[in-house]
Parts: sequence; structure tokens; C-alpha cells
Amino acid sequence: MVKLDIISDPICPWCYIGKTNLDKALSNFPDHPFTIEWHPFQLNPTMLAGGMDRKAYLEGKFGGKEGAVRAYAPVVEQSEKTGATINFEAMKVTPNTIDAHRLIHWAGIEQRQSFVVDLLFKAYFVEGRDIGNHEVLADIADTAEMDAAMVTKLLGSDADADDIRARDKHSREMGVNSVPTFIVANQHAVPGAQPPEVWAQVIKDVMDQIEATE
Repeated sequence: MVKLDIISDPICPWCYIGKTNLDKALSNFPDHPFTIEWHPFQLNPTMLAGGMDRKAYLEGKFGGKEGAVRAYAPVVEQSEKTGATINFEAMKVTPNTIDAHRLIHWAGIEQRQSFVVDLLFKAYFVEGRDIGNHEVLADIADTAEMDAAMVTKLLGSDADADDIRARDKHSREMGVNSVPTFIVANQHAVPGAQPPEVWAQVIKDVMDQIEATE
């Protein structure tokens, strides 16, 4: 198997679009060689613990409503092209994602990481839920057949928070400054939300290399 490390944030629309594209490509290669692991990167590491109003956040970040609309125009275009549903009207809060990253980490221990990432994307982008809220995260854990009571207990503590921050820092020190970033076989970085055909070529190349060495 070949490791595919994905550095992302569950409130990043390009990460959502990128995973949708990757999933399309992987579905055409049921015997693909990838073992996928998700890694934390907070787009807003200094965000208030309770998050903030999304409209105010976007307008502050992009210099007003018109700036926010311009900045998100490519997201709207690509999400429609990709089929990654984004319900902008439903999204009211921009959360701090440290706890969502902790849930992704714990899901990895139980081999449920990609499923939980899917659920987080759906909760945030489709359902407009606050994925910084502990009850929402516990509900996602329950849907993924994790122990929701244990997750709730862990979320109420500082368990693994320092580890998440350290891994985020490590990625930045490696030169990662935007997400998603995909790293193939600990060697080749594939930045951004690449289309399915690019991933198809990557998968073919990797499978050919494996076959050549057997």
C-alpha cells in the first residue's frame, strides 16, 4: 500500500471540493493502492473558541460584502462543477476547528477517519451546522459508530489538543501554507483541489510503479 497524507481543515471549501474530486477518481480504481490519513491544519488558529458570525468573518477578511462575494466566486463555480453541495445560506458560524480536528484524530484510531471527514464536510457545508459545537461533534461521532459518550468526555478535556497544534505547526514548518495539500508516498506533494483526471493519472502512475517493482 502507498500512503496518501491529506492536510486539510474541515471548514475549507477547497478541501471539500478536493476530497470530492479525489473520491470520484478513487471510485474508478477499486483496487487503488492508497492508505489515506488526514492531518490537521487550522485556517484560523486564533479563532475564538466559540467561533464567530460567518458573515462578519468573511466581510472582515475580504474587505466587505463585495470582496467576500468575489473571493468566493471560484468556490461557487468549482463546487457546482464538481457536485460538492455548498448551502451558503445555511452557514451561520465560522467555528474554531481544533475540536473537529481532535475528532478526526480519534476517528483515525478507529479506522473511521475518511467517514468522519465526510460527515464534517456535510454537517458544515450542506447542513450549516456549527462543527465547533461539542454536541454536533458528538452526534457526528455517533453517526460514525464511535462512542459518543467518550467523545463528549474527551471534548470536555484538553486531550490531544497540544498534539493537534504541534502537527499543524509541523506542516507549516514543512512549507505547507495552504490546504488541501496531498502528499503521496511521503515524497510528492499535490497541492490544491485537483480535478479527478489529475488524480486518475497519479493513481495510474503509482500503480504502474508498483507493478514494475514486483
